[in-house]
Amino acid sequence: MTEHRKLTERWGEVLSNTYGTPPVALVSGRGSTVTDEDGKDYIDLLAGIAVSSLGYAHPAVVEAVSTQVATLGHVSNLFASPPVVETATKLLDKVGDSDARVFFSNSGAEANEAAFKLARLTGRRRILAAHHGFHGRTMGSLAMTGQPGKRKAFEPFPGGVEFYTYGDIDYLTTLVEQDPENTAAIILEPVQGETGVIPAPEGFLTAVRELCDQHGILMIVDEVQTGVGRTGDFFAFQHEDVLPDVITMAKGLGAGMPIGATISRGQAQGLFSPGSHGTTFGGNPVSCAAASAVLDCVDESFLAEVTRKGQWLAREVGNSPVVSSVRGRGLMLGVVLNKPVAKEAVAVGLHHGLILNAPSSDVVRLTPPLVITDDELAQAVERLHKVLEEVG
Repeated sequence: MTEHRKLTERWGEVLSNTYGTPPVALVSGRGSTVTDEDGKDYIDLLAGIAVSSLGYAHPAVVEAVSTQVATLGHVSNLFASPPVVETATKLLDKVGDSDARVFFSNSGAEANEAAFKLARLTGRRRILAAHHGFHGRTMGSLAMTGQPGKRKAFEPFPGGVEFYTYGDIDYLTTLVEQDPENTAAIILEPVQGETGVIPAPEGFLTAVRELCDQHGILMIVDEVQTGVGRTGDFFAFQHEDVLPDVITMAKGLGAGMPIGATISRGQAQGLFSPGSHGTTFGGNPVSCAAASAVLDCVDESFLAEVTRKGQWLAREVGNSPVVSSVRGRGLMLGVVLNKPVAKEAVAVGLHHGLILNAPSSDVVRLTPPLVITDDELAQAVERLHKVLEEVG
C-alpha cells in the first residue's frame, strides 16, 4: 500500500463491507461545502444524513470543542462535568419541563435503545411501532424498526413489538384495545425519514397523545432526524403542540460530534434508577460542549430562517417536469420523482458537485446544513435541475 493511492481504493482493504466502497473521499469542509481528495467542491444537501446541522467548521462548534478537549476530555459518568449539566439544562428548557430528565448516549440507536428499556421498566411488555419506521440498528432499536429488509438477517429480536400502519389512528386504536393494560409504549417519528420523508398526517400525533393518556401508555417520539430545528420547529412534535413522555435525539444535536439523548418526563421520568442503564462514553464533555454550542445557536430567529429557506427550496425544486411533488417541512424534504431514478440522480449529482441521497427509488432526500446560505441554495437548485433533466 502506497501513500499516493486514493482513499476510495484503500477503503475496501481495511474497512468492513457494511456500506460498500464510497464513490468519493471527503477531506475538508466549510459552511455547506465539502471538498474531496482531488480538490473538487460539492454543495452538501445531505449534511452527513442530517447530522451537520451547523455545517462544517462552524466557529461556535470549533471553539467549544477545542476549548473543552484542552480543558477536560473523557471522565465517564462516574463524575460530573460542567458541559453535561449545562447541555441537559438547556434541553429541558427546550422541552419546557424542568422536571424531565436526560440520559446521554452516543447515537440515535442508543437513544432509542434507552427508550426501549424505559418501556420495559413500566412492567408492561407490548411496544407498538410503525410500519416503515426506522429507529436504529442495535437489537432493541432494530426490533422497533418496521423495515423487513433491515431486520430479516438478525431475527429473532426481543419480543413484544407489534407494528401498526403509520398515520392510521383507527388501526392503532384497535391494536391498543386488544390488550391495553399490557401496552407499554407507542413509538413514532413525526416525519419518517429513512422511508422517504413522510410526515405524519395532520392530527395524528395529537390523537396518539390522547390514546396514550387514555390507557396510561408512554408516547415515545423519535426526534433523532427531525429534532434540533430540522423541520423549522425545534422539535417536530411541536407542529401539533403535543408533549411526549419520551423524546429521543441525536444527529444534529452534536453538529457532527457523537451524542444521543433520551429525555423522559411525566410517568417515564422516574423509571431509570442507579444501575438500570448506563454507558461509558455517553455524555462525553467534548460532545456535550458541541451540543451546548448548537443549542445556543438554534433560537427562534434561527428556526424562522430554516422555515423560510425550506419553503423556498421546496418551491424551487418542485419546478421540474421530473418532480411530481415535494413533501416534508423546513430543511427536511423528500423530492418525489415521477420515475424511479433517484439513485441515478445521486450518482449524477456528484458529477455536478452536489451531494444528494435516495432513501427510495423515486425519492431524493434533501437535508442540508441548517445554516446553508441563500446563494448556496440557489446554486444547489440550479445544479439539481440539471441533474434531474439528465436522469429524467
